[in-house]
Amino acid sequence: MAVHDGHRARRKKQFREHGLDAFAPHEALELLLFYAIPRTDTNPVAHRLIERFGSLAGVLSATPEQLAEVEGVGENAATLLSLVTALCRRARIDAAQGAAILSDAEHVGAFFCGLFQGVHEERLYEACLDAKGKLLQCFKVADGSVDTVNINMRRIVENALKCGASAVVLSHNHPSGVALPSPDDNAATLMVYNALRTVGVALTDHIIVADDDFVSLRDNGLFPR
Repeated sequence: MAVHDGHRARRKKQFREHGLDAFAPHEALELLLFYAIPRTDTNPVAHRLIERFGSLAGVLSATPEQLAEVEGVGENAATLLSLVTALCRRARIDAAQGAAILSDAEHVGAFFCGLFQGVHEERLYEACLDAKGKLLQCFKVADGSVDTVNINMRRIVENALKCGASAVVLSHNHPSGVALPSPDDNAATLMVYNALRTVGVALTDHIIVADDDFVSLRDNGLFPR
């Protein structure tokens, strides 16, 4: 038996019997790293990750490139840690579809703030809603914000029609940390508004997310009355 096999078996049993509530943040990381670092003590690696990024949330929000800079974290471990956040994001979308009601800026903003957690590149999402504001489906439309990506209007319209949506909400993030809209953000939003209106679908808002903050372009007075 390898030196660490007994310790790993005990940690896995502890998780099966008590869940993660019984683990300190570095111990939870240590357990996860078992599956990417097979023959090394992962406890020191977990401590270095927490020290480098400040918290468990910071570790899981780091890019694979940043993670790989930490001693003991190779490509497999960096990929696994990044995969956790991506899977949580996918699960959030799956759980919300058909259940979440995105009827006002606060609910929409909270949904997208969660969706953009750990996302470092600019990205644009389209949420398709029914007449009561229930989320039918959420699509990633593009990588990049509206001022750096040529928005595919046809795709946005096709997504809405495919879902039978009554309304659409757009959202993109500003990795710079400032949620204020640019002139290009405003211009692109109005283009989408007009494109959807031609097929009888309302663009009800465009949410810009930066870290845990967001701005509603509808609340900013952009949309026609």
